[in-house]
Amino acid sequence: MIAYLKRRRGLALGAIVLLVLPLIPPFDQEDIRRWLVAGALFAGLAIAFDFTAGYINVVNFGFAAFSGAGGYASALVAIHFNLPPVISMFAGVLVAGLLGLFTGVLTLRFRGIYAAVAAWFLGLALLGITRNITPLTRGPLGLSVPTFLESDSNLPFYYIALGMMVVTYLVLKAVTESRTGLAFRAIGQNMEAARASGVNPTRYRILNFTLSCMFAGWLGAFYAHYYAILTPDVMNTTQTVQVLVIAYLGGRGSLWGPAAIAFPMIFITEWLRANLDRFPGLDLVIYGIVLILVMVYYPGGFAALVSALRPQGIRLICGVGRVGK
Repeated sequence: MIAYLKRRRGLALGAIVLLVLPLIPPFDQEDIRRWLVAGALFAGLAIAFDFTAGYINVVNFGFAAFSGAGGYASALVAIHFNLPPVISMFAGVLVAGLLGLFTGVLTLRFRGIYAAVAAWFLGLALLGITRNITPLTRGPLGLSVPTFLESDSNLPFYYIALGMMVVTYLVLKAVTESRTGLAFRAIGQNMEAARASGVNPTRYRILNFTLSCMFAGWLGAFYAHYYAILTPDVMNTTQTVQVLVIAYLGGRGSLWGPAAIAFPMIFITEWLRANLDRFPGLDLVIYGIVLILVMVYYPGGFAALVSALRPQGIRLICGVGRVGK
């Protein structure tokens, strides 16, 4: 119980830091606030991705396609039915969830890399469809999307993205700490043992996958209504790779680890793009190198590092207290 409370105290402290960060120089500059918005968005996406990769051990290589589908659904509903984005976003949740359910039914009977590859192929199919139905999506020309607010400041958008990230974390964390989450962990560790214990692996994997896609669609809707322009590139596999790297560096199966690591990773990526624009794609090369190093030398990622350092920090504090006495 004490460890539980300490962990929650650390998360609360992190939330407070994120709340005040855009008000403190140099983070109060609009360019850096835009990076903070992207950090909060990718933190939420990485949490949703980790919910599947870290708990049922299925890597959703089509993740960006589900997020993009949610963005397109929300944008089209907002445009054609003249609904505010706050309401049209639920269309994105519904469409992404249904696509996730359909994909899960088709692919999650497979095991290992087969499920991941099947999800990737379906994601590529969604990308191709979006590019080709130009009367609806305008294809590569891009779809002009209404924004949440008529504001030139990134600050309100940051707090919206941060709130969505927190909701994503709290909901998915609550699921992982329930009996359903226990079934997810059992399936991820040993599917045959879980089946022998009375767990239906296919049903729970489909449930997990669908929930992850629903949140991906919700966050994809925010992307659409924040950037105000939507092209099929949002469904590209490189977008999935970026989320995947953040999730793995943060630590699979932790949820909070990917959220914590998303902000520095987005800042590094944006800095590289701004200052080394002569080398396009360099950020992806660095992502690949860092991911290989982490997977080889510290596969637990940032969350495992914090867990390993926490007891040492507690002993150090206790030791200082005894010396003071």
